Amino acid sequence: MNVRRLIPTTAVAGAVVLGLTALSACSTSDAADGGNGDKLKVTASFYPMQFLTERIGGEHVAVTSLTKPGVEPHDLELTPRQIGSISESDYVLYLKGIQPAVDDAIKQSGVKNTVDAATLTTLENHGSEVSGHDHGHEGEEEHGHEEHSEGDGHNHGEEGGADPHIWLDPVKYAEVAKGVGKSLEKADPDHAADYKKNTDALVAELGELNTAYETGLKNTSTKTFITTHSAFGYLAERYGLTQQGIAGIDPEAEPSPARIQEIHTIAEKEKATTVFFETLASDKTAQTLAKDTGLKTGVLDPLEGITKKSQGADYIEVMESNLAALQKALGAK
Repeated sequence: MNVRRLIPTTAVAGAVVLGLTALSACSTSDAADGGNGDKLKVTASFYPMQFLTERIGGEHVAVTSLTKPGVEPHDLELTPRQIGSISESDYVLYLKGIQPAVDDAIKQSGVKNTVDAATLTTLENHGSEVSGHDHGHEGEEEHGHEEHSEGDGHNHGEEGGADPHIWLDPVKYAEVAKGVGKSLEKADPDHAADYKKNTDALVAELGELNTAYETGLKNTSTKTFITTHSAFGYLAERYGLTQQGIAGIDPEAEPSPARIQEIHTIAEKEKATTVFFETLASDKTAQTLAKDTGLKTGVLDPLEGITKKSQGADYIEVMESNLAALQKALGAK
């Protein structure tokens, strides 16, 4: 009992403090270049990138998204403070071609571990020419797009060229997830095993989502869906559907009267039932078109941000809601 008395309490306190400083010193230096406490400071450009870094980084990362919930990412302008915070990051994940302001700020930030998700999979040109928007996908093999992979993901520089909406195809998103996992392992080797484990779990979940889409959309009475935002080219191609965009890749663009007439004709011919609008942009165009053509309206979420209006709490849940909306609109059997 008396042994404890022999050691002055100050010595015990001193030893504890020493132990703690030793611990915190080693944990901070181990995280890449300091980190946040011992967490890797990660900047993600918008929600699909945030979701990947949070799920794969887990407890080892502190993620900041440059795009606040409810903000249309294409319109994002950065504050000086946000631009400063990019430079202080240990790791930056973005998708070139979606947000010009972000692309510029990241280029100037000089952060060593900067990853452009577009280089982790193959981008394709779904064309910003709206007329006949995705006719090429009709009757195409579900995996037909694998053949035009010569672009190796670097063709996003063409204005209105390559379609950046890769995250709406669970298979492409899983490819990006694998690349993000590997790059986090490199940026923070001490936690590589955890990043790998989290990546594998997420890739498995995206595999299940892909299977749900494949089986859920196999037998439908029509393959054509109409949308105000042409974000679903990859998804359409993956599951043998045809996207008819009212406007182009820009969700706010107003369609021409000629395009509205064309959509009307397509809807009749292809037995399309629904005009889809999205959660972050106005539904005005969809409502007008629905009124003019006798079609229903529905929500198909391009998952550029999660808000209280979103049909789910995260990427997986909203994609499941999108699947249900597509099944209903396409008449899944």
